Amino acid sequence: MACVRHWLRLVFLVAVSSGIAVAADRKKDGDKPENPADEVLRITSDEAGDPIALETAIVQCGPKNSRQSGPTVDLIGAIHIGEKSYYRQLNREFEKYDVVLFEMVAPRGAPIPRGGGGGSPISAIQRFMTDVLELEYQLDGIDYGKKNFVHADMTPDQMARSMKKKGESMWTMMFRAMGHSIAQQSRNSGQSTDAELLLALFDKNRALALKRVLAKQFGDMEGTMGAFDGTTIITERNKVALKTLRKQIDGGKKKLAIFYGAGHLPDMEQRLGEEFGLVRRQTRWLTAWDLSTAVSSATRATAEEPAADKPPRRKKPSKQRPRKVRRQPRSGRTTTG
Repeated sequence: MACVRHWLRLVFLVAVSSGIAVAADRKKDGDKPENPADEVLRITSDEAGDPIALETAIVQCGPKNSRQSGPTVDLIGAIHIGEKSYYRQLNREFEKYDVVLFEMVAPRGAPIPRGGGGGSPISAIQRFMTDVLELEYQLDGIDYGKKNFVHADMTPDQMARSMKKKGESMWTMMFRAMGHSIAQQSRNSGQSTDAELLLALFDKNRALALKRVLAKQFGDMEGTMGAFDGTTIITERNKVALKTLRKQIDGGKKKLAIFYGAGHLPDMEQRLGEEFGLVRRQTRWLTAWDLSTAVSSATRATAEEPAADKPPRRKKPSKQRPRKVRRQPRSGRTTTG
């Protein structure tokens, strides 16, 4: 079962967080980050400790001197399977910017139709997870045809050359990630999710139960993420994105956004500080997964449909026994019975 759990984490990492980007916040051994302000992904809970939402960050970066004028860059973290409302909100956010730089390993100038992604194994896994979790696929929910969208990623040929140069392959990196995951799990042996996973698979609301179990994996992904430090998937693609950012700033753009998988953001934020002199000013949060209700999205949609026009049911008046009054002439008192 432990092996299944590790493979589950890897499949989840690829399916939910990859476009091929990897999403995770930088937490250590499942604890909160040393500096919560550095978070790019988080789970919020209610007072009872039950998870209510998986949220992604919009990190606004600007000049170190707040009085200094200059471009601002928002790092918009994404997970690639989310609620429909999540992608609707992102589409509204994108309208605020002069330019949005987006990730997609694709040929230059290639159109990105709604629901794109081809027949790759990663795309197949993402589609499968979308159905199981009753969520939406990012390529279905995001409008990549907006005029302010600019491709800021590698082409397939560039990525293949970079991976070959580094001696990388998707399979070797996944096995490396699995090794990190096993090591991480051994340090947290008391926090096994085996029972939770089994219960979720047989839960009457399997989609919600699985989302809650899987969302916890984000809080324990630091060991797995270590396998991707310095790789083409994270580091080299980030360099391409920031090279495109430099061109846009030099071209006069003032309000910019980078829309990438949340796992890219910590490295990007560091590079923005070192290469552009931009630092984090504030963080806003969007709900990517709703973990708060046991009502599935399909059931919720049905419940929200307006009811057919029907005359209101009238409440029948309750029948009460008449109150009898008995008079007592001598004392003048009145008694009810």
